[in-house]
This record gives sequence, C-alpha cells and structure tokens, in this order.
Amino acid sequence: MPRKPRNLQSGYSYHITIRCNNREFKLQKRKCREVFLYAIQKALNKYKFKLYALCIMSNHVHYLIEPAQPEDLPKIMHFLNWYTAMCFNRMLRRTGHFWEKRYFCDGFPVSDRDRALNTLRYIHGNPKAAKMRSGFFYDFSNYGSYERLTDDGLTQWHPAFLQLGNSLEECARKYKGFCQRYKPKEKKTPTQCHWGSKLLAGVHLSKPGPTTHPKKSKSRLVRCQVSESPELTRIVRQFIEANRAPWQLEKDC
Repeated sequence: MPRKPRNLQSGYSYHITIRCNNREFKLQKRKCREVFLYAIQKALNKYKFKLYALCIMSNHVHYLIEPAQPEDLPKIMHFLNWYTAMCFNRMLRRTGHFWEKRYFCDGFPVSDRDRALNTLRYIHGNPKAAKMRSGFFYDFSNYGSYERLTDDGLTQWHPAFLQLGNSLEECARKYKGFCQRYKPKEKKTPTQCHWGSKLLAGVHLSKPGPTTHPKKSKSRLVRCQVSESPELTRIVRQFIEANRAPWQLEKDC
C-alpha cells in the first residue's frame, strides 16, 4: 500500500522524530552522537535549512526544522537518515535497517508562537523526561544556546523565542522560566502485538538480545571505531561548548 503523501507547506516549522530500529539504544555511544552532529553540518551545507531545535537521545532524535522549500524536507531527512545509517552500521559492525519505519513529522506555521515554544520546550525537555538529566542542559541538545545566547554552529533561535522580550537577555530569561515550569508526562510503555507469542505457544524460546536502556543493560556493545578529522572535532567542540551548562564549563577549565 503506497504511503500517504505528507502535507508540506511554506512558512512552516516541522517537528521531526526518528527512532532507532526495534527501539534499540544504538546512539548511546558518545562517538555516534558526535558523528550525528557532523552529518547535520553536511546536510545544512547541502540544503540550507533552518534548524531551530535538536536533541539526540540514546535511541531517537528530535529536530525542529524549517526547510527553504517545503519539498526539501523529504530530501533533508533522506540524506540524514542515509548518511547516519551508513556511518553507524560501519561503526557498530552491523547490517540492515538502522532507523525504524517512517519518521514522525508534525508541522505548524512559524508564526504560531505558542505552538513553537511548546515544541521547543518539549524537545529540550527530553533528557529531563527520560531522567537522564535533572535540568535542561545536555551536551547533545541545543537548549544551552537559548539560555546562554551562544552560537553552536548548527542551530539558530526560533522567531517565537525572539518575540519573548525586547532584548536577547530578556528572551533567554523568559524562556528559561518557561522551561522551568515544564512538567513532563510519564511516558507509557508502547503496546506491542503479541501474535508471534500466540502462534509459538508451547515452544521454548531463548531470551532475545538486549534492547533495554543502557543503564540497565549488562551487555557490552562493539566498540565504535571512526577516524577523527579536524572538521568533525571542530563541529563537535563548538556545539558542545555552546550548549553545555556553565558549571560544567568551569569544571572543564
């Protein structure tokens, strides 16, 4: 059955979510997330889109994107998914699909301030909702560029953020307060079809391979191996230093 075409419109921001195949935590390796930043820079060079929000979690990624032309969005996502899948399959010594099914896409007018702010906060609040962080600062999210007013080299501020005050400092202060009031909802475990279990009733099956959260998994993944390049190092350093919490920067000095 052919896929239903997406309704893409000019002047829209698009909240994109893409998840690792089988919901596996394939992005838990720091090097994978660093390579992801490098892939985003390549996509930006190729398609010239605006990236307003980014959060790379251990098994999924959130973007808030405004393409230069609506028809560019599928091209952007195809490039990102293809490039990262090729890199990660080589790094993790695996084959097959890296990303799960079709990416989630939800669009709204750039002028819809409330929707934009809520989407930004939702994306930036993912590490907190997953209990990976107690606050919003996270090395692989661009929240820090909004609170600290820094340039991470990949993302830019959404127009809705710039409407929060008469100065950048006021915008940052109000967005910080808006985020501090965020109460993430408890995430439910997704329901799954168990027809396979019914068909195999009475057959003893060995336990499946680990797909649990990295904190709970005792298995060791194959070590990622990727050659460093000055460009990759520069992109990663600028993004992380721009988005890291101030107290972490002091610790690093």
